[in-house]
Amino acid sequence: MAATTSVPFEITDPERIPTPRYYDEGFYKRECEELWPHVWQMACRVEQLPEVGDWIEYSNLGQSIIIVRTKDGIRAFHNACRHRGVPLTEGSHGNCKGKGFICPFHGWRWNIEGKNSFVYGRHMFSEGQLDEDDLALRPCRSEIEMGCVFINFDDDAPGFRQQLGPLAAGLDAYHADKMRAEWQFATVLPANWKIAMEAFMEGYHVMRTHPQLQQKVPILYNMMYGMDTGGIGVPINPNRSMKDNIIDQVEHMQLLSDGMAGMCHAKDVAVARTLIDVELPDDPGQAIMQWFGMVNHCVTQAAQARGEPAPDLNHIAVNTPVKAVEYIFPNYFLLPFLSSMAAYRIRPLGPESCLFELWSLTHFPEGQEPAPVMEAVMLPYDSDQFPMIPRQDYSNIPIQQKGLHAKGFDFMRLSKDIEGLISNYQRIIDGYLKGVEPEKLSAATQKLAGNFDGPILDLGF
Repeated sequence: MAATTSVPFEITDPERIPTPRYYDEGFYKRECEELWPHVWQMACRVEQLPEVGDWIEYSNLGQSIIIVRTKDGIRAFHNACRHRGVPLTEGSHGNCKGKGFICPFHGWRWNIEGKNSFVYGRHMFSEGQLDEDDLALRPCRSEIEMGCVFINFDDDAPGFRQQLGPLAAGLDAYHADKMRAEWQFATVLPANWKIAMEAFMEGYHVMRTHPQLQQKVPILYNMMYGMDTGGIGVPINPNRSMKDNIIDQVEHMQLLSDGMAGMCHAKDVAVARTLIDVELPDDPGQAIMQWFGMVNHCVTQAAQARGEPAPDLNHIAVNTPVKAVEYIFPNYFLLPFLSSMAAYRIRPLGPESCLFELWSLTHFPEGQEPAPVMEAVMLPYDSDQFPMIPRQDYSNIPIQQKGLHAKGFDFMRLSKDIEGLISNYQRIIDGYLKGVEPEKLSAATQKLAGNFDGPILDLGF
C-alpha cells in the first residue's frame, strides 16, 4: 500500500467527524482506491456452495469474484476471461461441474480449478500468449470463517483471523461456522455506506428509534443511556414484583424476536417463557442475574436436545463474551443473542448510496438444515415487509444523509463514552488512506471487538 501524506477531511478531533466524509466524491474515490482493495470482505456463505462445481459471484465497486467449490475445497478467482476480459459467469450463481466456466464471447473455457481447458482456434495464437500458468484464472485470496467466505485483493494483508483478534475465540465458541441462514433481505439506501454502518454502532438511539423496546424495559435503557448510575444498579423496576420484571424481560425478548428474528429467535423466547415462575433469590440483583443464567442454560439444553450444534451460552458469557453487536471491519457485522444471530452487510454503490443486506442465522439439527438462501429478497427501503427493527432504522438513515448537507453542519459530535466505535472505525479508515503499516492497522482493528457502546480508544497510530 503506497504511503500518502494527507487525507481529505481527516479526523483531527476524535469526538468530531467531518461531514464531507459521507458525501464528498474525492473522499469516496480515496476509499475505493486505498481502503477496499486491502480489506477482508464477506463474499458469500459456505452453505451456498454445498456441491463440487457450485459457484457464486461476489461483486463490489466494479470488481467481480467467482467463489467455487472444487474437489479440494473452496477457491476464489477474478471473474474475467484471460482472452478479452469478459466475465465468465451468467447469472449470480450456478453449478459448472463438468463443463467449467465458458466465456460467452469466444468460447474459451476454464475448469473449476482455474486451469484453461480450451482455446478456440488455438493455432492462430502465439504460443507465448497461451502459456498454461499465464492463462490460468487469476486467484483471489480467500479464507473461511464464521460459515462465510471472506476475500481480499491484497495478498500481503494480514490474515483474517489476525484482524479478528480475540473476537475469533468468541465466535468460534458460538459455533458461528455451523449456523445457517433462514432468510436474507436487501435494499438500496440513499445514504453513504458509513452512515448505514454507524446507525448500528450504539444503542443510544433505542429510546427514540425503537420506542417499543424502551417502553418495555425502560430501566434497562435508562441505566445505559438516560441517567448517571455511577456504574451500579440492576435493570429491574423496583416498583414491580420480580415476576412482573421477569415478564417484562420475556416480552422484551419477544419484541426483539418479532423485530428481527435472528436477533432473538422465537425458539429461545419459548424457552424463556417457561422460566417466568422459577424460584429466585430475594436480592433483586442476584435474582435477575440468576434468571439470565437459567435462560442461557435452558436455551442451550433445549437446542442440544433438538440435535442442534448449540454452544454453551453460560460458558461463553464467562470465558469468551461477545457484545450484542460485533463488527468485522469494514462492512459486515453480527448481532448475537442467545442461540442465534442477525448479520448485516453494507456495500457502497456511490458516495451517497449503498446496498444493505441482512440475514437471520441460527442452528439446525444435522440433516435438517434448510435449502441454502441463494439470493436476497430485494425490497424498497421503506417497505413494510422488512422486520420492524430494521424498518425503524431505515426511517432514519436516508434523512440523516440529507441532514449532513445542511449549511453550517460541518461535523458530527460524538459521545466519548458510548459512540466511540464510530470514531475508532473512521480513524482506522484514515489509517488506510494515510498508508499506515498493515500490522498497525490490524492491531487497531482488533480493538473494535467488544467496542459496541464503547469509548473512543487510542488506536496506536
